[in-house]
Amino acid sequence: MSNSIRLGISGLGTVGAALVKIVESQDAELAERCGRAITITGVNARNKGADRGFSTDNYTWYDDPVALASSDDIDVYVELMGGEGDPALAAVKAALKAGKHVVTANKALLAAHGVELAELAEQAGVLLNYEAAVAGGIPIIKVMRESLTANSVSRVFGILNGTCNYILTRMEDEGMSFDDCLKDAQALGFAEADPTFDIEGNDTAHKLAILTSLAFGTRIAPDAIYLEGITKISIEDIEAARDLGYRIKLLGVATKTSSGVESRVHPALVPLGSAIAEIGGVTNAVSIEAKPVGSLMMSGPGAGGDATASAVAGDICDIAKARPGHQHGPVLGQPVTSLTPHARSAMRSHEGGYFIRLNVLDKPGTMAAIATRMAEQDISLESIVQRRAKGTASSEQAPIILVTHETTEQAIKNALEGVQKDGRLVGEAQMIRIETLG
Repeated sequence: MSNSIRLGISGLGTVGAALVKIVESQDAELAERCGRAITITGVNARNKGADRGFSTDNYTWYDDPVALASSDDIDVYVELMGGEGDPALAAVKAALKAGKHVVTANKALLAAHGVELAELAEQAGVLLNYEAAVAGGIPIIKVMRESLTANSVSRVFGILNGTCNYILTRMEDEGMSFDDCLKDAQALGFAEADPTFDIEGNDTAHKLAILTSLAFGTRIAPDAIYLEGITKISIEDIEAARDLGYRIKLLGVATKTSSGVESRVHPALVPLGSAIAEIGGVTNAVSIEAKPVGSLMMSGPGAGGDATASAVAGDICDIAKARPGHQHGPVLGQPVTSLTPHARSAMRSHEGGYFIRLNVLDKPGTMAAIATRMAEQDISLESIVQRRAKGTASSEQAPIILVTHETTEQAIKNALEGVQKDGRLVGEAQMIRIETLG
């Protein structure tokens, strides 16, 4: 390896272009801080001639990312193409097998193949760094992989998707509908043309799967995560939650239980004034509960070219600082061979209970019938509030808001099925978990 560390970068979109500009504009500073000069020798992207604000003529162009990844002219392969399959997967494998260090921002790739790639990295004695894959500019991977090694984590949770947080914030602040907020987010570049991956919770689930592995020493298991997005959240839910002293957030939560790990992504009501409730707009936040350290929360920009490129640059600098021949730390916090299978724990009871919004027939006995169905499932009700929805023309229907004490997921579902069978429910019930998280 030469005195400088040589990069090969695949993917010159928003993040890749920002990374190139960082390396070009801060070459002297990076050399001083990292102990070695950092240079770009090769690049690869879909379109060579795209306007990126810099010239690719300064670097060797590769049409094939796999060829770049295995080139003798690079020391570190930086994968910023995205996607869980090829060409990203093939290129990263090629780099690791060729003894190259790898830096990636690709959470989908890691969620699907992280264990396999970690094993390849450990066998080759190289680093696989991925700070930018979770929560953008927040250095949560370094904290969990290195700083908390003496701690036993009991829970990790947070707001891991800026698009969803932006939409929910605008809905509350401006009384906008979900559809209008989504269109606005797309126009501002906060949401993709096809936003399904974000708003259905998949992006959050991929990030949570990685954090779960780091927190509990389990193999990455994205399919073990309960998944629910924000597409069914209405302005009525937002307003009712606020009146009750809550704010709705899309959360990723992983908790260690006696039977395994409970991992879930879903909208939740969090108390107004709590730290997690105050995270607005496109900002992300991750909280860790562990012993002996206690509770930690980190917040900051979870996406965007500059923030993500900053995390990528930090990973590259860590590689530059590594001593030649030094045994590198395990990719997932502990050796792949010691990772345990992910034991999926059933959805448990939740402190704070549930928020339930029902549209029911407004006739005598309805409230008593609902209360009876809840009692049959041993569900204790904290409050029952009848609200008149805005723009409701019919006096035959009435929105009812229920807040329960601690109970189980299945009990709520059974009770709502009973209300449905009674013929008093109009449309579908809305159920949102209440979380008393810090």
